Amino acid sequence: MNKQSRIHKLISRAAILALAVFSLLQSASAQEMKKDPDVIGRWDITMEKDGKSQPSWLEVQKSGTHTLIGRFTYAFGSARPISEVKLANGKYSFSIPPQWEPGDRNMDFEFEAAGNSIKGTMIYTDGKSYSFTGVRAPAMLPTKAPVWGKPIKVFNGKNTKGWHTDGRPNQWIVENGILRSKKSGANLITDQKFKDFKLHIEFRYEKGSNSGVYLRGRYETQVIDTKTGEPEPLMNQFSSIYGFMQPNRMMAKNAGEWQSYDITLVGRVVTIVANGQEVICRQVIPGITGGALDSNEGDPGPLLLQGDHGPIDYRNIVITPAK
Repeated sequence: MNKQSRIHKLISRAAILALAVFSLLQSASAQEMKKDPDVIGRWDITMEKDGKSQPSWLEVQKSGTHTLIGRFTYAFGSARPISEVKLANGKYSFSIPPQWEPGDRNMDFEFEAAGNSIKGTMIYTDGKSYSFTGVRAPAMLPTKAPVWGKPIKVFNGKNTKGWHTDGRPNQWIVENGILRSKKSGANLITDQKFKDFKLHIEFRYEKGSNSGVYLRGRYETQVIDTKTGEPEPLMNQFSSIYGFMQPNRMMAKNAGEWQSYDITLVGRVVTIVANGQEVICRQVIPGITGGALDSNEGDPGPLLLQGDHGPIDYRNIVITPAK
């Protein structure tokens, strides 16, 4: 091979290499430019229904490369799976079967997503259409350890001063230092609101009874007779974050015995100690649970004690807020 042929061969190889590098750069650039659709993520929703605002929550995620799936929490009940979120003509839609809603038709949703907001409509189980809006849920992931303030006794052991109900007639009474709801009725809510805090609370339920402690009025820590009550999914059992997180072990005592929770909530990271045993350790709460007061996750909120699911007693309720 003469010198000129060798030069042509080297030039040819260099050209092929340059073309390959150019193709790789183009491919990488295309991948960088391709982004997830705005709909992906978690959304705090406000539903307008019958003249009232109802909190809800939506999560949309990718499943593989072709399908969107998700979870949805309505104003009551637990988070339920969405098998597919479909896209057609610039609008997303999904359908879920009823859970605790009346009727047997599905709930159908159609909405648009742009940037950090969504808006759309829900066709309820009664066939009526209701509008909703939503904003992207805040991350609320702590970056440093909190500095704790002074403990606050939110229940004084004498009366319900510092508390109010959710508007229904108040069946809560105080007997011998115990806060008691002897029958199903109103939920009880602190006047004071909290952001990050540690909570100590003691409770006692009758056989088959059910209550809940709502952190910031949005995240229910389940209080339920797991041993002799109605069967429930693991994520709805004693010491769970209702519908989202199950405890790593079951620490429930028998109905009629006093029990305790020690709960730390910083941002949306929660740790739960049930009857002296850590059962949930620094887990991220995805979103609001059914029965939440609102969907404003970034705001401080009250403590809510569920009183509409059966007899329940509480005592020694102490919150230590972060400074």
